[in-house]
Amino acid sequence: MVTAYLFPTSPEECLRMLAAHQGARIIAGGTDLMVDIKDRRVEPRVLVDITRIPGVDLIAEEGENIILGGGVTHAQAAHSELVKEKLAALAQAAASVGSPQIRNVGTLAGNVVNAQPAADAAVALVALGAEAEIIGPAGTRRVPVEELYEGVGRSRVDSTRELLWRFLVPKWGEGDASAFVRLSPRRALSLPMLNVAVRVQARDGRWQRVRICLAPVAPRPYLCREAAEALVGAEVTRDRMAEAARIAADLAQPRDSQLRGSREYRKEMVRVLVLRALEEAVSRLGR
Repeated sequence: MVTAYLFPTSPEECLRMLAAHQGARIIAGGTDLMVDIKDRRVEPRVLVDITRIPGVDLIAEEGENIILGGGVTHAQAAHSELVKEKLAALAQAAASVGSPQIRNVGTLAGNVVNAQPAADAAVALVALGAEAEIIGPAGTRRVPVEELYEGVGRSRVDSTRELLWRFLVPKWGEGDASAFVRLSPRRALSLPMLNVAVRVQARDGRWQRVRICLAPVAPRPYLCREAAEALVGAEVTRDRMAEAARIAADLAQPRDSQLRGSREYRKEMVRVLVLRALEEAVSRLGR
């Protein structure tokens, strides 16, 4: 039973509150946490609400990175001109989450810390090469988002002791583009059967850098390095993109699911969606 609801005004005060109250846990949007509390999967005694900390919802360029505060909501990410221009995959992914009500309160950090492998914004952040900056009792550390998953629903960020303060997405410079595509039974309030995010960099007609992330085909967002490696250094052609999509489909390991479809169907759709995402990203290179 929750007996106290606290509002820190700085990351340091947040950590002090977590340490001072047994059974304390961070809350931001609460779209997943409140369901878990209702179903008694977690039973915090104190909730520490980070939404009033200055800078928690920052979206800005800082040196060689784009900064996204952990408290940035999906709606803010979807509508930010900077995100739409520089990180299109994230804008698309954030716009596909839940409903307007959920997007208005659910946060990027929550999407990652909840540790569901098909979380749309998390898949985009992995493809974009984002690092999470986590503040805890031992100090501050930066970890690639793909390394924050212990398993389905199990995060390596301990929200009873630590704060996922912000994400840092590196700028790639000229020839950088990204895209996100999703397969779901309907357009809103629907879990994805599959989602794919890609980030590419191409110059002089050849791939320079590529990241391809797909889900849910593993216990975490799956960064398919083999498919990306099939592109780097090669000419930007549809045949080469189709080969990368084939590699991704071969390596994907989706399960049979009454909710998401058969393994065979989803493996074939991985091929379709990876190719579609790559083509969409390439179409943005000249814009």
